[in-house]
Amino acid sequence: MVFRTLVQTWLQNAAKAHLREAVTRVAKTQLAPPATEPPSETPKPCDVGILFASGSESGCLEDLLEGAVIIRSRQFVIREGGWKGRRVIVICSGPGWHNAAHATEVLIDGHQPRLVISAGFASALCPELKRNEILIADRLLTTEGGAVAIEVPPALSATLGQPGIHRGALISTDQAVRLPREKQSLFQRYAALAVDAETFAVAEVCQRRQVPFRTLRVINSAADESLPRDVEHLLAQKTASAQIGAALGAIWRRPASAKDLYQLQENALVASQRLAKFLTQYSFG
Repeated sequence: MVFRTLVQTWLQNAAKAHLREAVTRVAKTQLAPPATEPPSETPKPCDVGILFASGSESGCLEDLLEGAVIIRSRQFVIREGGWKGRRVIVICSGPGWHNAAHATEVLIDGHQPRLVISAGFASALCPELKRNEILIADRLLTTEGGAVAIEVPPALSATLGQPGIHRGALISTDQAVRLPREKQSLFQRYAALAVDAETFAVAEVCQRRQVPFRTLRVINSAADESLPRDVEHLLAQKTASAQIGAALGAIWRRPASAKDLYQLQENALVASQRLAKFLTQYSFG
């Protein structure tokens, strides 16, 4: 009976959350021009193209864009909007190296950005980085020996004196880094401050295509925090329906997963807000 009540409560909360999201989507659709296919002619270059892995990372930034419209391509949902006279394109690639690289190619081919930013969440490897702090990466690494130096513009360099702003190396790996001991091992071996799964792939494409690039990450997991295995499986799903299925399966196997999933959602919202604020203040110039 207790288990049934927990599942019912979670489903009711999930339904409410999906209803709020649906209402928001409908409102945006009614207020904005309808979604369109990308034009066949050469598009006007955009000022900034920003790649995220997921909507939980990009959502708060999308809410800030002026006159946002949705452009549906075959692979991705692309959002276009304005910010203080600049044309901004946002693409959510889905998790992982291959998806990030492919989305970057689509962004460059379809929108000719003057600047590409890889943004989103990262897990801290260095104990000094705390949740919701910002990492400005000046060096990108991989566990296979890849290394790329990233120029940090003056506007971002000027923020380094502010509390919670860090500059250093970011390492990208397609392998899940879930436990504190795994984070400690990466930190000791590579001296990277944080880890993610997509940034190096984006940088490789931009370097090959000769497009200016920078990356900003907000820390959503400290070095001493573990990611629950159920949550790791949920984040690996590529569609909303698959995520719902993974969440229900997790709760069925372990009712306490409901608490983990709720906390993950709350943490993601705070981190997304922090990242959106920093991006719009310092990164669109």
